[in-house]
Amino acid sequence: MIKTAVLGLGKMGLSHLAIARAHPDIDLVAGCDSNSYLTDVLAQYSGLKCYGDFDRLLAEEKLDALLVATPSKFHAAMVEKALERGLHVFCEKPFVLDPEDGYRLTELAEQKKLVNQVGYHYRFVGAFQEAARIVRSGALGEVHHVRIEAYGPVVLRPSGSTWRSTKTEGGGALYDYACHALDLMNFVAGTPGGVNGVVRHSVFSRDVDDEVYALFRYPGGASAQLSVNWSDESHRKMSTAITVWGSRGRLSADRQECQVYLREPHEALPGAPKGWSVRYTTDLTQEVWYYLRGEEYSAQVDYFVQSIKLGRTNGENSFRSALQTDRLVSMLLEAESNPGQQRAADMASVPGRRAGLWSRLVGDRT
Repeated sequence: MIKTAVLGLGKMGLSHLAIARAHPDIDLVAGCDSNSYLTDVLAQYSGLKCYGDFDRLLAEEKLDALLVATPSKFHAAMVEKALERGLHVFCEKPFVLDPEDGYRLTELAEQKKLVNQVGYHYRFVGAFQEAARIVRSGALGEVHHVRIEAYGPVVLRPSGSTWRSTKTEGGGALYDYACHALDLMNFVAGTPGGVNGVVRHSVFSRDVDDEVYALFRYPGGASAQLSVNWSDESHRKMSTAITVWGSRGRLSADRQECQVYLREPHEALPGAPKGWSVRYTTDLTQEVWYYLRGEEYSAQVDYFVQSIKLGRTNGENSFRSALQTDRLVSMLLEAESNPGQQRAADMASVPGRRAGLWSRLVGDRT
C-alpha cells in the first residue's frame, strides 16, 4: 500500500481525497488544509486524520506520496519540500507560476528518481486520446493548422473574486483555462515553436485576464490558434475542444466524441470510410474502479499509482511535460508585452540562466 496524504482540501482536493481513499493500492493516511473548520468536520465525519500545518504533517507521518491541490502560488514550495523528503508527487495544474521554480523542481525530481505528475486530466479523456493517436498515425497527412478552444462560466460579474482570479495566487484564465488547452494541444498535435500574436483581455476581473487569444507557429510552417474565455455564460461548465486540419482530412474532438473526416480511407484507421466517422468517449474509455466527475480524474490518479509501482518516472504528464505548457505561457507573456516582436521557441530572447535551463530541460525534448 502506498501511504499517501492530500494537501489542500478545496474542490479538487476533496475530489482527489475521495478517489484516493477508494483506490485499492492507496493507504490515505492524512489530509491537510489551513481551514480548521474544514479539517475538523472532515476528521469528525470521515475519520481521516487531518493537519492544519504542512510541516507538521511531514514531520509526523511516514509517507510515500503526496497529492498537492493547494492554490497555485503554494505549489513550488510545497512540492520542493515533498521531493526533498523523497516523496512521489502528484501536483494539480498549473504546475508553478514561475518557470524558474519548474525548472528546479523538474531537475530535483529526476535526480531523486521520484515519480512526478501534473493534473492535466484531458490526456486521460478517451476522445482526446483517440485524437492524439490519429494525428500520430499520419492518417490526416501533413498537419497545417490546429485550433484549441476552452470556454466556461468562471468570472461573470465585476464584484468579488477567488484565488483563481488573483494574479499572484491563481493567475486568471491564462493559468486556469489556457494551460489546460495548451497542454491538450501539445498532447494531440505537438508543441508549437513560437507565437505570432497575443490578445489578453479582462472582461470582469480587476487583476487578471478573462480572455486569451493567440496564434502559434510550428517549425515546419503549420499554425495553431488558441481561443480561451472563462467569462462565457453560454456554457454551463468548462468546455474544451480541439480541431486539427491536415492534407488528407481533419478531426474535431471534445469531451464527448472524436469526429474524423478523411479524403480517402487510410490503413492506420481500418474501418473508417472516406468522409465522416465518429468515435464516442463512452466507447473509448476504460472502466475505472471509482467514478467522480469523469473517468479521467480516477484514471490519472491510477496512472500515478501504477507509475510508483512500476518505478516509471518519465510517464504521462510529468513535471517535464508540464514545462512544455509553462514554456508556451512564457512565450504568451513575452509576446504580449512586446507585440512588435515574434518569440522563438529556443528562448534565445530570454536572458541569463533561464535560457540555459530551457536548453537543458526542454529544448532537447521538443
